[in-house]
Amino acid sequence: MNVLKKLLGAALMVPALAIASGTELHLDRAPLSTEPANLQNGAKLFVNYCLNCHGASYMRYNRLTEIGLTEEQIKDNLMFTADKVGEQMKIALRRDDGKKWFGAAPPDLTVIARSRASEFGSGGDWLYTYLRQFYRDPSRPTGWNNVVFENVGMPHVLWELQGEQHLKAHEGAKGHGGAKTLELVKPGRLTAEEYDQAVADLVSFVVWMGEPVADKRKTIGAFVLAGLAVLFGLSFALKKAYWQDIH
Repeated sequence: MNVLKKLLGAALMVPALAIASGTELHLDRAPLSTEPANLQNGAKLFVNYCLNCHGASYMRYNRLTEIGLTEEQIKDNLMFTADKVGEQMKIALRRDDGKKWFGAAPPDLTVIARSRASEFGSGGDWLYTYLRQFYRDPSRPTGWNNVVFENVGMPHVLWELQGEQHLKAHEGAKGHGGAKTLELVKPGRLTAEEYDQAVADLVSFVVWMGEPVADKRKTIGAFVLAGLAVLFGLSFALKKAYWQDIH
């Protein structure tokens, strides 16, 4: 029995030791927005920069009317891979080709924010940090690497907007817990503040795309809780009135 207890205790300690031995991942807080203007800009960035390799096959173009766009605007400005506004946001890239070119097939991004949330607590924060942490790395096939996702196969598709960053590795960076900072050596078309806002809009759209009815669900939830509170009060008053002669 004592041996069994020791083995069980050692097994429970393994995950804690694994976490303690790894490098802590710092995520920046994403300034997410549900304003139509921000979501529309995010949709534009998504279609122009992401919807080449990554699909969003659980989303249909006509759902973009929910962020304030008309079907005519969608057709004229955002539909490059489909003919009908009711079609899914799919791409022509085959998974086998993607795996051959990038080392892994680019994932579908419809619910990527929700997927990362299950791993890191906030999918929006992870995406916002990730898209701002690319740096030049000649040793990688694409010429790019990422602080958040080391040795990622994805190139920095937004580099013309952000510019080129180089890694400044401080002492201990190659070990556990070492600090890594990035230095902008070649500015892009946007300033640092403008690029951060563009990424925030893009991530806001991706988060919205993962659950378009999130705001409606929260509103309905608030009304349901308010209704339950009223029913609880009425039920309590009814109970008091029913049992008043007994007590």
